[in-house]
Amino acid sequence: MADLDDNGHELRGGLRYPWPQAPDSGQVREVAPGVWWLRMPLPFRLDHINLYLLRHTDGWVVVDTGMNTEQTREVWDRVLNEVCAGLPVLAVVCTHFHSDHAGVAAWLSERFQCPVYMTASEFQSLHVKFPAGQPPGWDFLDFYRKAGVADEQSSEMFAVMSNAHFLPAPLNHYRRLREGSLLNIGGRTWQVVIGRGHSPEHACLYAADDGLLISGDQVLPRITSTVGVHATEPLANPLLDWLDSIEHLRSLPDSVLVLPAHERPFFNLHERLDQLEAHHRGHLAQMLANCDEPRTVLELMAVLFPRLSGRFDELMALGETLAHANYLVAAGSLAREEDRGCFRYRRAVRGACAVTPLNVF
Repeated sequence: MADLDDNGHELRGGLRYPWPQAPDSGQVREVAPGVWWLRMPLPFRLDHINLYLLRHTDGWVVVDTGMNTEQTREVWDRVLNEVCAGLPVLAVVCTHFHSDHAGVAAWLSERFQCPVYMTASEFQSLHVKFPAGQPPGWDFLDFYRKAGVADEQSSEMFAVMSNAHFLPAPLNHYRRLREGSLLNIGGRTWQVVIGRGHSPEHACLYAADDGLLISGDQVLPRITSTVGVHATEPLANPLLDWLDSIEHLRSLPDSVLVLPAHERPFFNLHERLDQLEAHHRGHLAQMLANCDEPRTVLELMAVLFPRLSGRFDELMALGETLAHANYLVAAGSLAREEDRGCFRYRRAVRGACAVTPLNVF
């Protein structure tokens, strides 16, 4: 039986949850005056995403949209009729470009002829995709070969990434959000707070007067957001951005009600930020402890993620493992060496250069 505080809130894992259960799939719950939590189904193991509907004058503002699937559109049809009472969507806000967040932004925008708000980097990233029905390019295969992955396995990963579920409907316009941008919605002012690492320029929405934070994937309870390196930028250092963003988010009050994209809304923001930082610091220490001898990313993935099921899990785990390796290389703690087309990582010798110069051509 769960521990409860004097307000009846569930206490679990250092966090406080006002609602013991989430709404059923496709259902809504009002979490603050004019703010509705919609539980949208997803077609894989993480079976939901939380979307938020903000009441505004004679319509609604939608924060995130769900994946580009027929099921998503069917749920939206019902919600627009039953919850929104036939009032129009006036604007769509996408916290970031990932398919479960921006999948039907274009569809909603076209249906209601309304603007879509997102940051510039997220809008640009929305248009970088792997075309369905085409074989993986040399760059994709080379990226995974350097990680120690066989071409057959990486081709299967490519097939997962090019699935239509992961391809948002094309979006040809947007209105730009920046750090500190203010959105006046329903008599409430939301300030844009940018986070990075999970995606390039993730927009969280903070309503200071009401103590609300729509955190998207930047802060989740219980589960951790993917912080990964991918074939589009193989030498990226997103974990540095992620850890910097944790410090940035500490400027917000610990007392805010966090409205995340997955799991349930919760209190104790700073405790969760501490947990997220500790999680990644633990992975960094574990990686270093296993690099006395040169290791490929594939070998290190087996250390950090010993229990994986399926190519999708492997895809995410490999990207996360490489993010930790790149962070340690940039910090001078690991040395990266190229051997017959494959990168290997070992503990750096104190005072030596951690990065073997790469051939430009």
